[in-house]
Amino acid sequence: MSSTSCEEEAIKRQTSDASSFATNQRTTNKCGKESKEQKKVKKMNIFIEILFLIRDIFVAFVESWWRFFIPPNSKSVKGEIVLITGSANGIGRALAVEFAKLGSIVVLWDIDGKQNQITADMIKEVGGVAYTYYCDVSQRKQIYEVGARVKKDVGDVTILVNNAGVVIGSGFMNCPDDEVLNSFNVNVLSYFWTVKYFLPKMIENNHGHIVNMSSSLGLTGLNKLTDYCSTKFAVNGFHEVLTYELKHDKHNGVKTTLICPQCVDTDLFKGCRIRYPSLCPFMDVDYVVQKSIKAILTDQYIICLPRLVYFQAAIKSILPTDCWIEICTFLGTMTFMDSFIGNKKKCKC
Repeated sequence: MSSTSCEEEAIKRQTSDASSFATNQRTTNKCGKESKEQKKVKKMNIFIEILFLIRDIFVAFVESWWRFFIPPNSKSVKGEIVLITGSANGIGRALAVEFAKLGSIVVLWDIDGKQNQITADMIKEVGGVAYTYYCDVSQRKQIYEVGARVKKDVGDVTILVNNAGVVIGSGFMNCPDDEVLNSFNVNVLSYFWTVKYFLPKMIENNHGHIVNMSSSLGLTGLNKLTDYCSTKFAVNGFHEVLTYELKHDKHNGVKTTLICPQCVDTDLFKGCRIRYPSLCPFMDVDYVVQKSIKAILTDQYIICLPRLVYFQAAIKSILPTDCWIEICTFLGTMTFMDSFIGNKKKCKC
């Protein structure tokens, strides 16, 4: 190859390299401009989303206040299959009778067969239909086994009321390990297993209601109730996140209600006393049940009884811990459990 040909080839390569560099540079500049434009678009989209968020918050706030002053119409539960745990006495029994009056088919779960049958007889007296089952809700396998029997005998549960509960009633260091485990099995884990078993059919039909019985002690703790308060705080968290999941997955036909009563006149906290009963009186079971039924029928997310509980929870979250402890000491809640004589093994919420 001649020297002239080599020079021409070298010039061609240089020209080609320069052209490629220029092309790449233009592409880079173009990409850079597009990236900036995309950033502007993203910022604009975020701004628009914030505007919509403000609108949605305002609408939700107005709707909430509207529901507060003008409750929505109650839904019908006639023909619904309602399963209630801890139905042998207290709130569970009263809820069962009320659902029966409304035309629901009631399924009763408890470990006290004799008292559970009395609940069934009370339902029959008001013209209702009841099915009784022995079920120790502290046992996961038993929940699933009895749940399968209910499906076969009665049908698919459409309203689940997790109500069973126990309390030890001693200071933390005096709580036996096996009773602590039992408290969590009954008061918390049983909620997981019952919901896990009955929820799939509710989701499939986009129809159902899960009611979780908690307590004001799941919002504000109480001295010498380490086991009970811990389980009720857990129930509140379980209920909250379960609701988020149902909302996020668009299962709008499956409703949830959390019930948080403060002091109810049942055997659960028998013998307990507070310094100023007029500020926090023990509520009658029928009153709590009527309010709870109303909340369920109107698909209310949470109900605290009395309304003072909402205020207490808000104040506790704002005040320093030492300030809250001083208030509790003044009100006598620190010594609330000192006179406790309740039956810690068999009581139901």
